[in-house]
Amino acid sequence: MERIICLVIGYLVGAVFQTGYWYGKMNHIDIREYGSGNAGTTNVMRTLGKKAGIITYLIDAFKPVLAALVVHFTFGHGRPDEMLLFLYSGLGIVLGHNFPFYLGFKGGKGIAASSGVVLTLVLFPQHCWFFTLSGIVSFALVTALSKYVSLGSLVFILLFFIEFVAFGFAGWLPISGSGVYEAEALVFAITALAFIRHSSNISRLLHGTERKIGQKKAQK
Repeated sequence: MERIICLVIGYLVGAVFQTGYWYGKMNHIDIREYGSGNAGTTNVMRTLGKKAGIITYLIDAFKPVLAALVVHFTFGHGRPDEMLLFLYSGLGIVLGHNFPFYLGFKGGKGIAASSGVVLTLVLFPQHCWFFTLSGIVSFALVTALSKYVSLGSLVFILLFFIEFVAFGFAGWLPISGSGVYEAEALVFAITALAFIRHSSNISRLLHGTERKIGQKKAQK
């Protein structure tokens, strides 16, 4: 039951704080009617500018932290399954961000929210800070070299999943027993959602038509 409650808490926080949508409304537009048609950081930045994109990212990335704090103070500190509860709320955040119930289930693509889930793991010992450091470096490096935000995003989330499984195998996660496999399944679900939501980007990357940073229009 606690896991379901954490999932619901995450979903509500992720859906209600639909930053790109509300920022667009403050500027008298529905951001989902512009650019790529989603309410995420990249589309907000391309449509409303760098400042709007940065604000959108920071708030969307903070949502999992907020949900994790609610979970922490609701169910108590020091539980052996606290990371699991954080991951359940994190999955809920991504689902709420991507599929907000009051917007026809049409939200963002979940990368900013997913990066916030990774950030919450810094609160745990046993090397978990590495996930955040690796995420920052991999996203920045791949994006800078390729000029594709989508590619940087997908590499970041895929590496996170691989690293999480490797840490579980090495016994470096603050979880034991079957909880390790449950945690890996949750991280896999978050990763799979990112790839599913970026399916059109993946297709354009494969065909060489994905828009690069600074490019006004996708190549024909």
